[in-house]
Amino acid sequence: MALFYQHNINQDTKLGIWRIEEPESFFLEKVPLKRDVSHPFKRLQHLAGRYLLAYLFPDFPLQEIRIADTRQPYLAGDRYHFSISHCGSYAAAIVSANSRVGVDIELITPRIERVAHKFLDDEEIHFFNDDYAQFLEQWGLRGRVFQEFLTLIWNAKEAIFKWYGRGELDFRRHMKLEGSLNLDGDWIKLPFVFAKGRKIHLTVEGRIFEEHSLTLAWVLT
Repeated sequence: MALFYQHNINQDTKLGIWRIEEPESFFLEKVPLKRDVSHPFKRLQHLAGRYLLAYLFPDFPLQEIRIADTRQPYLAGDRYHFSISHCGSYAAAIVSANSRVGVDIELITPRIERVAHKFLDDEEIHFFNDDYAQFLEQWGLRGRVFQEFLTLIWNAKEAIFKWYGRGELDFRRHMKLEGSLNLDGDWIKLPFVFAKGRKIHLTVEGRIFEEHSLTLAWVLT
């Protein structure tokens, strides 16, 4: 088995990351393949994500997963709330018996600096390009660490998007980092304001797996 990481958030909520090392046949022993996923590697990611759901909660009803018009998977009746994400050879999932959840996992690459303007609003761009960048430059950390934190913000907004679950969100306008990032053990707490209709204050938790060039973020309410 290739469980890379597991975090039991509370009694009813678990998070996991699976490193995909197995052939498709391994996952098909337990996971029904209902979607028409033609690309072999994307099919592996698809299967691994669902396998992880049942690994975290053995009674998870994989056969009952449905796909919404927004392309988000869900369970009718909300027996479990869940979210899945994939990147490279990794799949991540969060499952909760009683909380709305969202998760996102990403590989850290220099490309994040070129696309940051697409998901950061003007105040966030100012913080990362001016205040935060100057701080990092003082310690000689501008390059890699800067990319890690930009990726973590993208993670957080993707996790919020999945938590919301209804699509039609503007990543620059509806989700804004508001406040300081706080370190809590291995996790970084990111305070966000979600403003689609009424404002909701959310705390997204993120982690950087530096040795594997990965970042991950999750949110629950």
